[in-house]
Amino acid sequence: MCDTCHQWPRIVARAAVRRVSGRPLAGTGGVTCAVRQTWGMPTTSATAHTRPRWWTELLLIAVLYEAYSLSRLLVRGDVDAALRNAERILHVESLTHLDPERMLNRVVSAHAYFGVVFDYAYATLHYVVTPLVLLWLWRRRPDRYRGARTTLAIATVVSLAGFMLFPTAPPRMIEGFTDTMAHFASWGWWGAGASAPRGMEHMTNEYAAMPSLHVGWAAWCGWQLWRHGRGRVLRTLGVLYPLFVVLVVLGTANHYLADVVAGLAVMGLGAYASPRVLRTTDRLRAGVTTRRPVSELPPPAIESDQKTAA
Repeated sequence: MCDTCHQWPRIVARAAVRRVSGRPLAGTGGVTCAVRQTWGMPTTSATAHTRPRWWTELLLIAVLYEAYSLSRLLVRGDVDAALRNAERILHVESLTHLDPERMLNRVVSAHAYFGVVFDYAYATLHYVVTPLVLLWLWRRRPDRYRGARTTLAIATVVSLAGFMLFPTAPPRMIEGFTDTMAHFASWGWWGAGASAPRGMEHMTNEYAAMPSLHVGWAAWCGWQLWRHGRGRVLRTLGVLYPLFVVLVVLGTANHYLADVVAGLAVMGLGAYASPRVLRTTDRLRAGVTTRRPVSELPPPAIESDQKTAA
């Protein structure tokens, strides 16, 4: 056992005083013990790779889905406001000549090989790629998973608030645009009213165009692949995937260019807020732990290289 572990009571008392500052304890010699994670101090290689419990991640997903369901129920009765907001966005984009969704939608709707591929991408990738990247981070980059997941969760919550406060009808509901998913519905498994499977259109929020979660989540996936991927292939996918999703959401008339910008903005907000939220939760967790008697605290962990020395 390491010398630090022999001095457990003294370390506990000192850590209680210094846990808020997050500075490492003097005299520990860089030895990794359970005390570091217990008191919210900087992690080392042993503690940095601790994965969150899988059931807590599933609980978080369930909470986010219930919040999405609530936003769908609240917006359902406000169709007129959603259409008015859509017209306002189109008006501003037309004045600034920043409305590429019109041209892209004409091209995609006129060519089946574009329309079918883009419709399949819109109806599938959003629900497949994001969970896969989360699972990849959880298994292969556990030291990065918590921060990345928190960024995604914050951006999603902010987007749900946007859906409720600023309901917006997608371009496909506005005259002059073609609903490509309805136009090519016979080619796919989705229904004519939404990207959900046939008969399940009621499970989606039809007026959640602003901001675009498709783009926000795709940008998050690309960011994670670029930052944490090893090899040129993963990093290239990290660049191309978000760009492809932007073309998809505009070409299928499911989002405006303004929605794309808003989706990137909420993801940036999530990245900015994530470390601050994590620091707050760590301090709260450490505060709860310090109220426990020393005798009830878990024994310190012993590194394998210290067992031999002991």
